[in-house]
Amino acid sequence: MFSKFANIFRIPELRNKILVTLGLLVIYRVGSFIVIPGIDSTQIAAALETQQQQGGIGGLLNVASALTGGALQNCTLFALGIMPYISASIIFQLLTKVLPALEALSKEGEAGRKKINQYTRYSTVALCMFQGIFILAYIKNPGNMGGFAVVFPDEAASTWWFFRSVLIMATGTVFLMWIGEQISEFGIGNGISLIIMGGIIGRIPWSIKSFIENIVTAPEMGSTYANQTMKMLVFIAMFIAVVVAVVIMTQGQRRIPTQQAKHTRGRRQYGGQRSFLPFSVNSAGVMPVIFAQSLIMLPAMLFAWIGLDSVSRDWFNATGFWYIMIYVVMIFFFTYFWISIMYNPVEMANNLKEYGSFIPGIRPGRRTAEYMEKIWNRVTVAGACFLALIAIIPQLVSSAFEIQYVTASFLGGTGILIVVGVALDLVRKIESHLVMRHYEGFLKGGTRIRGRR
Repeated sequence: MFSKFANIFRIPELRNKILVTLGLLVIYRVGSFIVIPGIDSTQIAAALETQQQQGGIGGLLNVASALTGGALQNCTLFALGIMPYISASIIFQLLTKVLPALEALSKEGEAGRKKINQYTRYSTVALCMFQGIFILAYIKNPGNMGGFAVVFPDEAASTWWFFRSVLIMATGTVFLMWIGEQISEFGIGNGISLIIMGGIIGRIPWSIKSFIENIVTAPEMGSTYANQTMKMLVFIAMFIAVVVAVVIMTQGQRRIPTQQAKHTRGRRQYGGQRSFLPFSVNSAGVMPVIFAQSLIMLPAMLFAWIGLDSVSRDWFNATGFWYIMIYVVMIFFFTYFWISIMYNPVEMANNLKEYGSFIPGIRPGRRTAEYMEKIWNRVTVAGACFLALIAIIPQLVSSAFEIQYVTASFLGGTGILIVVGVALDLVRKIESHLVMRHYEGFLKGGTRIRGRR
């Protein structure tokens, strides 16, 4: 194992890419600890922890903070993280499939993609402004944070601080966009995905510290050392099991067999090769969970904004029954919605027919489209069930084990899906460099990660 890792640093190009990636990620993590001037992050963290136990908007902000490595919870330079850019990218990806003008622009090649990317960046700044105003207004309200979060009692100074802090948050997200682009160009892997992964993994030391504190203070909490130690061991075992399950489902495929039609030219026959049309079990990836998580926060924010935090606490408590039910239904809906937007069975059936391929036993054209749609619907059910189960595991574990949600989020939700997906993609890219230079890859007996049939 150590020799395979040593092979990475024997390739100068790959070694430089990894060092550049690590250096830029270190800059990101350093910026995640720079608190915005005029804010007492200790009071914010304590208030959010208290409100998380009560439910409501404070608990949902804690959920969002898990994706930024605690930057949102501490109200730092990168408090908004890279999620506004991700949200803007998803919005334009969907609009490209819906609006003919954007669809035509996307088919213009590199120039069209640059134009759409420019629109995405403008939308990112607008989203940063909106989210920054909402978060700072919530923090500034004395009824939410007890009046200790903002240290400017003068109204004029407070207004200037508010405007400046919104700009700081937006600038931090734009700087993260630049870091992500530099990683993608000069490093290895997708820069934006690695930034999200770095933020999630950055919470691991904090979670380990929380477990150790629970073990040390077990008698004071009315528990025992053995009980708290058993909780930690069970949590670690569940984490390993969840990671294995996510890897299997992420790599799982339903392969639809296809065959190319034979044709004769002179005395030779061409075609007739058999191949497969792969369809991943989890084709939607983490997108349905992100959509559901984003939309379910909107009513809670609205109720909290108009002063009905009790309604938000009762209906949108992260560990409550109705929250979980609404969350699961929305995940199923967005899974099917994403698949219907991204995959068109009629278009794929026509492409197979145009290139002289067909599915054995199925007539080309309409019959092929109906067959593929039936297969996709069945596979999507399994993918939606998997996403729903992974998404609600943190809520169930947090309630059953009586541990903080941020710690339980390592067992599910968007965090584990993003970390596993990015890690698999990173391993593929490193393996491609190793195999290209005649080195053995990470996986014994093969040079690539194979999907499970």
